[in-house]
Amino acid sequence: MKRDFKFYIKLFVSCFELSAFTFGGGYVIVSLMRKKFVNKLGWLEDSEMIDFTAMAQSSPGAIAVNAAFLIGFKLAGALGAAITVLATILPPLIILYTVSFGYEAFRDNTVVQSVFLGMRAGVAAVIADVVISMAQSVFKNKAFVSVGIAVSAFVAVAVFSVSVIIIIPVCGFLGFLLYSKKDEEVGKQ
Repeated sequence: MKRDFKFYIKLFVSCFELSAFTFGGGYVIVSLMRKKFVNKLGWLEDSEMIDFTAMAQSSPGAIAVNAAFLIGFKLAGALGAAITVLATILPPLIILYTVSFGYEAFRDNTVVQSVFLGMRAGVAAVIADVVISMAQSVFKNKAFVSVGIAVSAFVAVAVFSVSVIIIIPVCGFLGFLLYSKKDEEVGKQ
């Protein structure tokens, strides 16, 4: 995939901004990546972003970095993946390096603690937005079997304390069976 220099700069700046101004972890940044790359820039389809989120979550490592890698690779190959990963990890490294110098002074400050407590509420709202918008996409595509698998996996973990180590491969296998059957049906038409 050959892209021009401006594209790579825009890709880097987009991921850098998302990473620098997002608090609350990987799910928050993934939701903002969706809004940026699907809704605003139109570089990805909603279904691709849902797939990337699932792959990023099930792969070892930070979900934000995994998602950045997948997005970058899809948009611009190996160079795109390297650019998005670098842009995603640089802001936290810079922020942590800077904060480490003044951590002792701010650790017990009630104002700082209050700000972090308020940020938790914002993070919860963003995560709820992600869940709702992705669920809407799934229902719009009438993927009711996928919803059934997701609900079953949730119940297995939350109610029966089944290990995620079992849930992920089982859901992956069920997804493979479901979508390989759909591919066969499409191929026969």
